[in-house]
Amino acid sequence: MAAPSPGPREVLAPSPEAGCRPATSTSGRRGLLWRLRDKQARLGLFEIGPGHELHQLTCMMQAGLWAATQVSMDHPPTGPPTEEDFSEVLTQVHEGFELGTLAGPAFAWLRHSLGLAEGDYQAALGPGGPYLQFLSTSKSKASFFLSHDQRFFLKTQRRREVRALLAHLPRYVQHLQRHPHSLLARLLGVHSLRVARGKKKFFIIMQSVFYPAGRISERYDIKGCEVSRWVEPAPEGSPLVLVLKDLNFQGKTIDLGPQRSWLLHQMELDTAFLRELNVLDYSLLMAFQHLHEDERGPGSSLIFRTARSVRGVQSPEEPGSQNRRLLPDSPNALHILDGPEQRYFLGLVDLSTVYGLRKRLEHLWKTLRYPGRTFSTVSPARYARRLCQWVEAHTE
Repeated sequence: MAAPSPGPREVLAPSPEAGCRPATSTSGRRGLLWRLRDKQARLGLFEIGPGHELHQLTCMMQAGLWAATQVSMDHPPTGPPTEEDFSEVLTQVHEGFELGTLAGPAFAWLRHSLGLAEGDYQAALGPGGPYLQFLSTSKSKASFFLSHDQRFFLKTQRRREVRALLAHLPRYVQHLQRHPHSLLARLLGVHSLRVARGKKKFFIIMQSVFYPAGRISERYDIKGCEVSRWVEPAPEGSPLVLVLKDLNFQGKTIDLGPQRSWLLHQMELDTAFLRELNVLDYSLLMAFQHLHEDERGPGSSLIFRTARSVRGVQSPEEPGSQNRRLLPDSPNALHILDGPEQRYFLGLVDLSTVYGLRKRLEHLWKTLRYPGRTFSTVSPARYARRLCQWVEAHTE
């Protein structure tokens, strides 16, 4: 791969501008931004603007990611990542902070293979507009952000979670090569941020499962269990759109029609892969969008195409063994399945929790604490089997 030399490196980074770049000041632009902000408020999203406690942090992230992406634009990948690419660490020094890029060449190749232009990636994550914050129903202490166009999702991670992700990265890439239409979330980058001489913070970037979000009506985070899997819905008329959980989904089904058999098989393939990695506690994200009359059925305005999630990969396997499907001609097609009346957004996320000593002890404690009830901390084999059974029981 034509990329910077492997191993830890430290460079002085260029900067697009000092601080976050303001939007162009024209009446048309102001009107567009006002309408966008009003829509975001109704969706429960909040701009991280001046005065927000996270504004300075996100401005650093934006400036750092702009410079980090510029490196991959100046040194584009020319082939699949090598062992050195997976272990490379690049540290770029900015005024007041440092941003680290872990396995940068490997992620640059992955983004390229997904058909994602680096210029678009840089524009969405750089200082072109404020990040968005939303209220998460997750019990973790992680922070969650969206790029201003809502296309990319950023989440802070613990150091041990980052170690697990990077250790599994070569096999993750291989899995996407073998199964181009996998439901696994598409990881696009792993970074660290250190302010002055403070402690490093780590964060990941992935393609948002819930994109485009304009017409989504319901969102769920499913783990296939019952303990701590209820979220109090937002009051009627509230602007907040919460991600609900398993118990909120009781009495509902996913009507996929002929797509159901594909989904069940892909769930088996993806959860078997995660089981091999000794991973648990991942979630199936789901969202619903009602299809308009002219969007339904074979005569609709939707154009279907056969595509790969990882392009340019030559595989000796037949398409049937790769479990490919017809993808809708829509943004984020890999996470979209259309049923007779609903469009469904589906993706497996949170792929970094390993069933080590900490989780084994947690399993023993929960077994005593919740006798006869189902909870998330179980062996990877049981976790995978149970989530697949949940999908089978709730689809038709």
